[in-house]
Amino acid sequence: MRLLFLSPVGVVGGAERTLLDLLDCLRRAPQAPWLGLIAGAEGPLTEQARALGVETLALPLSAALASLGDSQLRGAGADRYLRFGTALAQATPAAAAHLLALQRALRDFRPTLVHSNGLKTHLLSALCAPGAPVVWHLHDFLGERPLLRRVLRVAGVRAAAAIANSAAVAEDARHVLGRVPVHPVHNGVDTERFSPGPAEGTWLDTLAGLPPAPRGTVRLGLVATYARWKGQEVFLQAAARVRALHPSHAVRFYVVGSPVYRTPGSQYSEAELRATAHALGLEAHVGFIPFQAEPAPIYRALDGVVHASTRPEPFGMTIVEAMSCARAVVVSAAGGAAELVRSGHDALAFTPGDMEGLAGAMARLVLEPELRARLGEEARRSVLARFTRERYAAQVWDVYMRVLGGRA
Repeated sequence: MRLLFLSPVGVVGGAERTLLDLLDCLRRAPQAPWLGLIAGAEGPLTEQARALGVETLALPLSAALASLGDSQLRGAGADRYLRFGTALAQATPAAAAHLLALQRALRDFRPTLVHSNGLKTHLLSALCAPGAPVVWHLHDFLGERPLLRRVLRVAGVRAAAAIANSAAVAEDARHVLGRVPVHPVHNGVDTERFSPGPAEGTWLDTLAGLPPAPRGTVRLGLVATYARWKGQEVFLQAAARVRALHPSHAVRFYVVGSPVYRTPGSQYSEAELRATAHALGLEAHVGFIPFQAEPAPIYRALDGVVHASTRPEPFGMTIVEAMSCARAVVVSAAGGAAELVRSGHDALAFTPGDMEGLAGAMARLVLEPELRARLGEEARRSVLARFTRERYAAQVWDVYMRVLGGRA
């Protein structure tokens, strides 16, 4: 068995962390398959894959191709179509060259099965006819993407199957992809890496360039890329509300992350978020911490982890990672994220975009230490029962076997 994985990026976001977990589990299997990876750039993903013993090749996507995306079509005005058309024309020569290089690499790797881990590689894999069945791993709602949903519906005739990271994503994909079999498989988490441990709150202050907070300070943080729909602005507004309602309680808030993807207009800059904090009077109470390659210590250092996405979340990797570290979590409960928790049992939930609802949940974590402890304990139990990476890898393997007709 020769399994080849395709990734459009070399960075490590949620989709890439799940890919690395899958690779690690597969290489540990009793009859481990050969594993290969082609990535759209060199970076932490390729470095970590090589460290796992995966044969890895970087075929860099040009800036024009990497930045092409549906976010360029969002908003009002006919000029957005002109902008997108111009960007598409600029990207076409690079796309053709990349496609030829990918075809050559596929011939060299001779895969039994190809596993595509991103929207751009879904499309490229459909165009280059690899000669092996292709499985698309869906980490996003296709229905939200006006251009790609049409293109992928046509290209989907080349996909043998699709894996969706939640039931919500699977339902959406079935409407878009038509006859392509779609299998929902929740992501898994490394429960040894993401495990309970001592909270080093002052370390967060150092990373953020803040003076040490007073003893007893409650630390609440949002860990996400700077994609605009991840809810950093709502989180800061809710933080200001908590400060206004409970000024006597020592609370510090943290925004952890960085811009990751290259599609223009889709992300906040740190300067924008700092300006928002300044306008809300939060400068002395908010720390900004850049993307951390090892996020587990960040979760452990927080008393509560906030997920504040303003759109339905396809899955929500930070949710289960924080839960696995036995942290109390507040979840924007829509899409796949709503499938992960039971509000009041192992997390607190609120309606996406409801700043007052988020502020109320955050205030409960500040005011009720017993609640924080109980939610954290139940969160860890839920992850061990439902979201281990071993369970995840076994279910993905089952999909491979269905596609290959049971051939090992």
